[in-house]
Amino acid sequence: MHLDVLDLRNFYYRSALGRRAQKVIRDELVAMWPDVKGQTVAGFGFAVPLLRPFLKDARRVVGLMPGPQGVMPWPAGMPNVSVLCEDTLWPIETGQIDKLVMLHGLETSDYPSALLDECYRALGPGGRAVFIVPNRAGLWSRSDKTPFGYGRPYSLGQLEAQLRKHHFITERSMSALYQPPSEKRIWRKASGLMERVGHNIPVFAAGGVLIVEASKQIPAPRKPGLTARVRNPLRALEGIASGRPEPARHAGKPTGM
Repeated sequence: MHLDVLDLRNFYYRSALGRRAQKVIRDELVAMWPDVKGQTVAGFGFAVPLLRPFLKDARRVVGLMPGPQGVMPWPAGMPNVSVLCEDTLWPIETGQIDKLVMLHGLETSDYPSALLDECYRALGPGGRAVFIVPNRAGLWSRSDKTPFGYGRPYSLGQLEAQLRKHHFITERSMSALYQPPSEKRIWRKASGLMERVGHNIPVFAAGGVLIVEASKQIPAPRKPGLTARVRNPLRALEGIASGRPEPARHAGKPTGM
């Protein structure tokens, strides 16, 4: 079930831990997509804290917020670009999104499979999507003090397998939020060092979230008619082509009269 938009707003904009989490994830996203000039960028769930850097250069930025969660106006002090929608029915024309970010959307949806189908529909050819979900192996999914402690946490293999079923190809993946989900100042001060260590030491892969970038796979067009050779065709009509009937075949010897 989706979280309440007020709880999400309070975490990301009014708590020190939430602001730190926002910065860590947003920095990773901007590093993935340094140039979105002229593109349409959308976020589903509560992805708007990550979208602000794209407002300047993107052709259009849209915040899609699921109905059970609720919606809030965004961005502050600017014309609103957030809209309330259903998980599986977005007010977006097919193939109109170039870049899609999903935060607090997939793991809390009651219809994750149908949601991924809607993601696929809305993305254009060559479109990219970033899915950010709680890491099953991390500390953040085990604490209900943050939004990452709700919904279904994923392992990397589980997330990639689910994306593959819906025709997404994983381009790159990583984990982030290596600091404990604690409001204590000592952990916030050490968070930068912990992020660097987590990225540079593969064995230390217990970040609080998984970040997977995937591209939309376009299936090859199918040719009309049969394309496979029949290995054992029926031979009953072969004689017609030569103008004479095919001789009968008997399993045993002919018997006398």
